[in-house]
Amino acid sequence: MLKKIVQTIWRGLPPSFRRMIVRATQPTFTVSVAAIIVNEKGEVLLLDHVLRSRLSWGAPGGFLAHGEQPVAAVRRELREETGIEITGAELFRVRTVGGRHVEIMFRAEAVGTATVKSREINAVGWFKPGEMPKNMNQSQRRLVENLLKN
Repeated sequence: MLKKIVQTIWRGLPPSFRRMIVRATQPTFTVSVAAIIVNEKGEVLLLDHVLRSRLSWGAPGGFLAHGEQPVAAVRRELREETGIEITGAELFRVRTVGGRHVEIMFRAEAVGTATVKSREINAVGWFKPGEMPKNMNQSQRRLVENLLKN
C-alpha cells in the first residue's frame, strides 16, 4: 500500500522536480550502475521500476554507495532487486548524463532465478530483442537491442 502511494506521488511530480530532489541529496554529482543481463536464451532481464515515471521498464541497477566499487554496486543492486547473482561482468559503457550524473553500464550473465525482492521494483521479466516493453526509455531500448545483436 505504502509502495503504491510513494509511486503515485513520485510519478506525479514533474521530471525536473524529481531530478532536483535527487540532486539536492547528492550536491556534487551522482554515480549509478546498470547491467544488461542476458540469459542462455538470448533474452535480456528488465525491471519495472517503481520510482520511474511513465517509462518504468529498464535495466537493473542503482546508485553507488559511498566508497563502493562499480562492479560491487551492480552485484549488490541485482541481489537486492532480483535475488540473482551475475558472472562475467564486463564494462560496457560509461557516460555523463545531464552534466552531473555518471552512468556506468555492464554486461553480464545471470545465475539464479530473478524475482521481485525490493519495494523499488514492480515486476521482473526476460525479453527477446523485438519484444521489449513499450514503456521503456528509447535510448536504453536501442542500447539493449544493439548489444544483443553482437
